[in-house]
Amino acid sequence: MQIKKMACLLFLPNQTKSKYYEKNLLVCYVIITLSLASCGSSGYVYLNYPQKPEVLLPDGVDDIVVVNRSLTKQEDKRAETIEAITTGEIAGSDKLASDEAIKGVFDGLQNKSHIRIVVPDTLRIYGTGTRQTPDRLNWDNVAAICKAADADVLLVLENFDSNSDLIRSAVVEQVSSVITTGKPSTRLPVQARVDVRSYWRLYDPVTKTISDQFQQTYFMTFNLVNSLPPVNALSETAYAAGLDYINRFLPSYYRVKRDMYKKGKGRDKDRFEVGWRSAEVAKWQDAMDVWKGIVENGNRESAGRAALNIAVSYEVLGDTEMALEWAQRAYKDYGDKLSRDYAKVLLRRQKFEI
Repeated sequence: MQIKKMACLLFLPNQTKSKYYEKNLLVCYVIITLSLASCGSSGYVYLNYPQKPEVLLPDGVDDIVVVNRSLTKQEDKRAETIEAITTGEIAGSDKLASDEAIKGVFDGLQNKSHIRIVVPDTLRIYGTGTRQTPDRLNWDNVAAICKAADADVLLVLENFDSNSDLIRSAVVEQVSSVITTGKPSTRLPVQARVDVRSYWRLYDPVTKTISDQFQQTYFMTFNLVNSLPPVNALSETAYAAGLDYINRFLPSYYRVKRDMYKKGKGRDKDRFEVGWRSAEVAKWQDAMDVWKGIVENGNRESAGRAALNIAVSYEVLGDTEMALEWAQRAYKDYGDKLSRDYAKVLLRRQKFEI
């Protein structure tokens, strides 16, 4: 039997080279999906384990100003004035869908990090307008943009290009049909894939270094409407590409399994199961109270099992230090071998958090 629960754990990472991991940051609230499962006398719980971001921002970075350099003056000439990036009112040609990538970056950090994205009044500076990556900006210009926006670093969308494989796939279909049957195909395409290719640079005016540069290819597939892609297909893809890029600056998570005991031995059997049932409904403190009683008054084997369960409970609640203390106690005082391996896992996790 498997019962899925939802719990909210608080992770407050310790100091590292990145501002993300300094002690004075806001606590990161993470929704964790827990799955409790049991079979016989054993059980386990799943939780999401944090990983560092792909890109660690320089120390002291709190504000990022972002601009679009992917257009030329000719492309921008007929565009309407963009009042606010947060309104989503992006006007102009397909090239101007690049502004949606900027909006994706803006939205991607909202309520997810202490980092603030600043969109200046002058959203655009001009570049090549092609897939050719422009030369780096002059550091005096970078410093001026950051100063005007009261930001620490400058993120630039250096280029942006898009295409759809609708025509290409239709041609391939017709050529294949003629080769194999001698006749054109009567089958019409039902989907189109929209690709956007972007190049991003993050400029640090203090150290005069490029903190990140990334060539991105992102695509989405759309069902055709009257043999055409939806009118918002490109803008949706560009927006999603912006979200995808800024996720490089956010922590990610992977699923881990923690083994537990469902049953104790002898006279502790019934009390042990009371604790397990509390854990099944996410009453972790109630479960620990039951298991702590077994540690104090139960037989040696049951006490070791209860101590392990207490260790796992503390990790679920976000207290890695107490989890390690109880896992070590379970092995040192009661000889529970499962706790020995679990303590090693917790030690590795603590090294990650330091």
